[in-house]
Amino acid sequence: MAYRYWCGECSFRTAWLDEAEGERQQIEHYGRRHPGTPPGGHVEVGRSPRGCCGCLVVAGIALLLLIAAAACPR
Repeated sequence: MAYRYWCGECSFRTAWLDEAEGERQQIEHYGRRHPGTPPGGHVEVGRSPRGCCGCLVVAGIALLLLIAAAACPR
């Protein structure tokens, strides 16, 4: 899974990262930009970046099979 942390005080957000790195960056942001304020905001949860193209691969294979079937004589 990938996580994006959003600041509750401003428009800052982290990149899509693993949970520990995203949390670390949010804490560092609060320390720099909002000292004395406990980290808040919300966390967006998404798919792993490694799996983001899975449906494109399936669609590509289906398209190739369709082309191959159309090219075969009946």
